[in-house]
Amino acid sequence: MKQFEVVNEPIQTEKYREFVLNEHQGAIVVFTGHVREWTKGIKTEYLEYEAYIPMAEKKLAQIGDEISKKWPGTLTAIVHRIGPLKISDIAVLISVSSPHRKDAYRANEYAIERIKEIVPIWKKEIWEDGAQWQGHQHGNYYDAVKGDDSK
Repeated sequence: MKQFEVVNEPIQTEKYREFVLNEHQGAIVVFTGHVREWTKGIKTEYLEYEAYIPMAEKKLAQIGDEISKKWPGTLTAIVHRIGPLKISDIAVLISVSSPHRKDAYRANEYAIERIKEIVPIWKKEIWEDGAQWQGHQHGNYYDAVKGDDSK
């Protein structure tokens, strides 16, 4: 297990919580984002995630660094799953610990927003009658794979 990773298998929540636990931390906030069945009145059959893994893991680590600077004393672990995910599967887990709870809450919320902004992970929603790629990133998976990973 790495502190910041992209995986193909189901996410095991406890190991990421334990990763950020130590005697200095007074709070741990664990966020899990799950595949939901209904979005804007449309029934989802399942989701398919793709990622440019080397860059995605680099950006997840960047988010961890940003959190450490904004909230000194915090520890962060982030994992995102790719591949096909069925309803209720965990797509993303963010575990943040801190000496005080408010920082852990704030840092955890910051992490999910930054993931949506900068991490090259794409989601395809599959419905009964079609499919569509979703996401906040500009461009597509194939452009990112061929692109420059120095960004």
